[in-house]
Amino acid sequence: MATAKRHKTVQVMVGGVKIGGGAPIAVQSMTNTDTADAEATADQVCALAGAGSELVRVTVSTPEAAAAVPEIRHRMADVGCDVPLIGDFHYNGHKLLAECPECAQALDKYRINPGNVGGNTTRDANFAAICKVAVDHAKPVRIGVNAGSLDRDLVADKMAENADKKLGRTAEEVINECMVVSALESVELALEHGLRQDQIVVSCKSSVPKHLIAVHRELARRTRQPIHLGLTEAGMGATGLIWSAVAMGVLLEEGIGDTIRVSLTPRPGGDRCEEVYAARELLQSLGLRSFVPRITACPGCGRTTSTTYQELAQHIEQYVRERMPEWHERRVGVETLTLAVMGCIVNGPGESKAANIGISLPGTGEAPKCPVYIDGEHAATLSGGPAELARAFEKIIEDYVNNHFPPREAA
Repeated sequence: MATAKRHKTVQVMVGGVKIGGGAPIAVQSMTNTDTADAEATADQVCALAGAGSELVRVTVSTPEAAAAVPEIRHRMADVGCDVPLIGDFHYNGHKLLAECPECAQALDKYRINPGNVGGNTTRDANFAAICKVAVDHAKPVRIGVNAGSLDRDLVADKMAENADKKLGRTAEEVINECMVVSALESVELALEHGLRQDQIVVSCKSSVPKHLIAVHRELARRTRQPIHLGLTEAGMGATGLIWSAVAMGVLLEEGIGDTIRVSLTPRPGGDRCEEVYAARELLQSLGLRSFVPRITACPGCGRTTSTTYQELAQHIEQYVRERMPEWHERRVGVETLTLAVMGCIVNGPGESKAANIGISLPGTGEAPKCPVYIDGEHAATLSGGPAELARAFEKIIEDYVNNHFPPREAA
């Protein structure tokens, strides 16, 4: 488990999910479909929930999108998907929520960006209007500040103060201060407009890890509201994964953060669920939550001229992901299972013995035999081609799950 104590916050209920107050850190994701397309959006919401997202956010930017939200909720219900649905509002949220009360009721939470809720003459009124809808419908809100869309008047005032008082802060430091100020002032305004503390989540997002860390350290010091973590834009592939892990990993290890989202840019036609898998892996890597069995796999070197261990590792990873829903429904604790698929004699036997189930495949020049270890003991020796090895290893895993994890109804 992470060594730091969790940042103490109030608890906010979003649908049936507890946020903050010591509850498990929740995984959030966001659709990238046109919300006005209720069928496509509902399908993606359900896919994200099926991948493990515990909260799903949808863009609500037009009257057509707002009108589609109730149908999205109905389509979700038809297939038994009850994941909390969050509406993401910018610029016109006060109008859309007021003009479409069915949308306001169907959503489980509203996201407000105080930087673009209105101009200097309309900002407070528009913010108050959203808060009133949230109060009337008993919905929580997230006050989500973004570095790229801060209130321009606030930034100008803070930049002028920095220059006039010769404070010596960099532009980035001033922007970071503005994000914290905007979040805290918006929380106070929301409370003044009738929302309770247990209806408010906050976030201050940036696309730069060191800024995200600095801002949230300060935010955690100055508020007891639950905090949502995530880079505004993480990027694609390895870049997005690494930057997100660095930024959020530091904060989570310090006990800061109650919900997280890994905002990956998907490949064209790519799987939106990858951001959910990444968020779950991040939490599991820190020992904060367990979602799926952990698979240790050999990275390969000059001793591993065969690709069999790579093929088996990839196959078992997919197999475990596909089997986990049924295992979780039938058995208690399967997510704590550890597996190892190793590729040569150097670390193979040791890593295999350290896992609940491990297999050490031959590297270069070794006999084509694959010892299997169960809880540290040599239990079998497999041989054969990749498909034959995969089938045999799957059976060993299935037997272990059935024999070592109690039936859920008996728990």
